[in-house]
Amino acid sequence: MSQGIKFILAVLLFLCLIDWPYGYYQMVRFCSMAGFTYLAYQAFLEDQKTELYVFLLLAVLFQPVVKISLGRTLWNIVDVLVGLGLVFSALRKKQE
Repeated sequence: MSQGIKFILAVLLFLCLIDWPYGYYQMVRFCSMAGFTYLAYQAFLEDQKTELYVFLLLAVLFQPVVKISLGRTLWNIVDVLVGLGLVFSALRKKQE
């Protein structure tokens, strides 16, 4: 299930490169926070400390309550890097 969540989050983040209404970005922030929190919990259960901290950091970065203002260009870079990281992480887990 974690691989599916990673792929879904990656697609949502890649779609942020398109010019959407602001509500889409709010939905992505909420879904990302929920997804990264779940992935952090799974990493905790599997005693994977590095993944736990990375997913917690990403949950805080994408949380919708206190918005972190990075500007559109920097957010696009973050979205692509995080999306690629999620895809590679999901593919690596499938091969193990």
